[in-house]
Amino acid sequence: MSALRQTAGDYLAMRRSLGYKLERQGPMLMDFISYLEKAGAATVSVEAALAWAVLPSGAPVWHKHRLSVARGFAAYLKTVDAACQVPPRRLLAGPAERVTPYLYSQEEIAALVHAAGTLGRPLQAATYQALISLLAVTGLRAGEAIRLARAHVDLDAALITVVNTKFGKTRLVPLHPDTTGMLCHYATRRDELCPVPGTDAFFLSSTGRPLLISSIDSTFARLLGMAGIAVPPGHARPRVHDLRHSMAVSALLEWYRTGADVSARMPALSTWLGHADPASTFWYLHASPELLALAAGMLQDSQENKR
Repeated sequence: MSALRQTAGDYLAMRRSLGYKLERQGPMLMDFISYLEKAGAATVSVEAALAWAVLPSGAPVWHKHRLSVARGFAAYLKTVDAACQVPPRRLLAGPAERVTPYLYSQEEIAALVHAAGTLGRPLQAATYQALISLLAVTGLRAGEAIRLARAHVDLDAALITVVNTKFGKTRLVPLHPDTTGMLCHYATRRDELCPVPGTDAFFLSSTGRPLLISSIDSTFARLLGMAGIAVPPGHARPRVHDLRHSMAVSALLEWYRTGADVSARMPALSTWLGHADPASTFWYLHASPELLALAAGMLQDSQENKR
């Protein structure tokens, strides 16, 4: 068995251990490995991946799907083989791919919160400081946060009830004592600045009305500049939604680093985030090269212990 085929087998085993079935992708990847072996290739190159992806006749979307299989394996292989080339995204035409999230560091989140505090209108400053802090520690979607009514935020019980979610469900989100204290401070400041609001929304705009997503996007773009967070070369612009991604990846990294049973804990994180199923949460493994490397390392250790 070639080293490539062995590594591909390890990669598929790792992903299946995390809940993926890979009924189509598995055989497809092994076909790619056979192509590389016949070509005498010792690793993945962009040229070889592209040539294999477009081999069969079919629609461009099929070619792009095949290339995504090769890219996923290449990203894994890159963690142990520096010579491996990972095919860039958008190499082939087809439906838009899921945007790679910008993962904020704790220092960048702190800078965003500080920048929000310097906004000219006091209520706007208080609201954005609280909103960014809440999104960063709970992983709520921005749309879920701005739809929170005061009755949905039970600060005595340290519990948020999220209603009308992306999938029409309701879920409970417990709050850390520090987060509860932050929200209590915001609620007091909010009521001082706007004692007679025109809505029962928990988060208020500077006019005492509910926040709008369009306003959040434009204000957040300003805060990125104020916080000194630049767009990385070749990367999409950081978004407020990436605070959610950053929280999820941070949780996964902590579990891997402490040796926790990630597969067992993933359903809980999926429920916390309001995903339709754990498979949506497993996607975060590909959002961070460090996560992928840790997952690969844990699988290798597990296999060695069984020998």
